[in-house]
Amino acid sequence: MSITTDKPGNVFGKSAEPPPCKLVIFGAGGDLTRRLLLPSLYDLAVAGSLPADFQIIAVDRAEQTGQGWAARLFSLAEQDAKDPSAEFSCPHLDRAVWDKVTANARYLSGDFTQDDVYATLQKLLGGDNVIFYFAVAARFFAGIAASLGKNGLLREDRGYRRLIIEKPFGHDLASARELDDVLRAQAQESQIYRIDHFLGKEANQGIMIARFSNVLFEPIWRREYIDHVQITAAETIGVEQRGAFYEHTGALRDMVPNHLFVLLSLIAMEPPSSLSAEAVRQEKTRLLQAIRPIGEEDYVRGQYGAGEIEGATVPAYHDESGVAPDSQTETFVAMKLFVDNWRWGGVPFYLRTGKRMSGRRTEINVVFKKPPYALFNQDMDDPRNGNVIRFLLDPVRGVSINFDAKQPGLEEVIAPVSSRFLYDDFFRKAPNVGYEALLYDCMSGNQMLFQSAATIEAAWTAIDAIVRPGAPAFYRAGSEGPDEAASLLARDGRSWLPVG
Repeated sequence: MSITTDKPGNVFGKSAEPPPCKLVIFGAGGDLTRRLLLPSLYDLAVAGSLPADFQIIAVDRAEQTGQGWAARLFSLAEQDAKDPSAEFSCPHLDRAVWDKVTANARYLSGDFTQDDVYATLQKLLGGDNVIFYFAVAARFFAGIAASLGKNGLLREDRGYRRLIIEKPFGHDLASARELDDVLRAQAQESQIYRIDHFLGKEANQGIMIARFSNVLFEPIWRREYIDHVQITAAETIGVEQRGAFYEHTGALRDMVPNHLFVLLSLIAMEPPSSLSAEAVRQEKTRLLQAIRPIGEEDYVRGQYGAGEIEGATVPAYHDESGVAPDSQTETFVAMKLFVDNWRWGGVPFYLRTGKRMSGRRTEINVVFKKPPYALFNQDMDDPRNGNVIRFLLDPVRGVSINFDAKQPGLEEVIAPVSSRFLYDDFFRKAPNVGYEALLYDCMSGNQMLFQSAATIEAAWTAIDAIVRPGAPAFYRAGSEGPDEAASLLARDGRSWLPVG
C-alpha cells in the first residue's frame, strides 16, 4: 500500500502560506544554522510552505556578504545531502530552490553583545513581522533578549515579534527560572517559542495521533493493564568534537529534561480538550508536574570507556579532545520514575540515554501485564513472551506490537510474534530534519509544538535532586551501558529490552 500527496516532497501536511516575515539569525555562522536551520528552510521552500515575502538577516562576527554566506552554506549542505547518516540528506539539492530561500539575505557583521548591532536591526526591520532565532550558546540567551527589549525590537506595534530559544533552557531549576524571568520581562509568553526538535520529528508527533485517534489504545492505556514503560535514546557516536561543551553539560542535562521528557509527556499525557496550543501544553505540563521527584537510589550515571563500535576501536570519554583526564561527566544516565496520578499510579517508567552504546535506537516500549495465570504451557517470566507496544522513533520509524501466537504443530506451543507498521512502507520518504514543522508553526503563530515556561520548570523540578555531579559507573563502548543500569530493573524483576 502506498500513499501519495498532491505536492512532491510535501510531507508536512501544510499548505497555507504563512504571512510575510523576516528571520533574524543570531549565530548565523554556527553549526546549528548550517546543519539544521537552513536545510529546514530549504525543505519548506520545496513544499511551498515559506512566505512569498521572506527574508533572512544573518548576524555573526565574520566579515562577509549575504550572498557569500548563502553560497558557503550551500556548498556545505551539498556535502551533508550526500551523507545518509546526516540529519539532512536528499538525493538532489536544487540550487534554484536554495537561492530562492536566500535571495534577499542580508548579512550583518557585528558583535551581538554590543548595542550597535541592535541599532542597525531597528533600521532594517521597520514594522515587519520578525522572528529572532537564538542559534547561539545558551549563555547568550538572556543578554540577547535583554538587548532586543531595551532597543524596542520586541514591541508588536504593527507586525508580530517572536523569539525562538534553543535548549538547554537553563542548567538546573534555579537557572531555568532566572532565564525565564529575563525572557518574560522583555516579551509576553505568546512571543516566546522554546524549541526542542524532538517535538518536530514526524514519528514523535505520531505518538499523539496513535493514542488519541485510535479507540483500540485508550481503554488499556492505564495502570490496570500496563506493567511498566521503557524509554530509550541510545547513540553509537561519542562526543565527537564537542568534548569541551559536553564537559559542562553531560547526558542528564543534554537529554532528560527536554528530549526524554518530551517523549514521556507524549506517551503518558491525558487527552487534551482540543488541539489548541494552550490545551495540549497544559496536559504536558500536568503530566510532568505529577512526576515524583527522582532520588539517587533510582538514578544511575555512566561514562563510556574504550571499546569497539562497528568493528572500529574507539577511545574512552576521558581521552576525547577537550575532556579532562579525571572527568566525572556522565555520558549515560538511567532512572526509574513514577507519575503520581490516577492513570499511572504505581507504574514505573524506566528512562535511559547514552553515547557509545551497542546500537542507535530511540524508542518507547509499553510493556503490558502478563495474564493472571498460565493457561497454556508458557514461561511467564520470559520477557520475550507477552504484549509490548513499541513506538520506533529513530532510525527506524513506526510501531510494532508483540503478542503470543500458537506455533504450528500438534501441541499447544506458544511463540512470540509481532505485527509492524513502518513509515517508509506507507509514506513517501522525503528530507526532514525535524525543524520544518516547528519553523512553519512559529511563522503561523502556533505554539502547540513548543515548550511552555511551566513545562520547563516542571521538568527541572523532577530531576533537581539528581542534577548535581557524582562519580559515574564505567561501561565499555559498544555495550548496553553500565551493569548498574541493568540492576535498576533487575531489582524489580524486570529487564531492559535490547538496544538494536
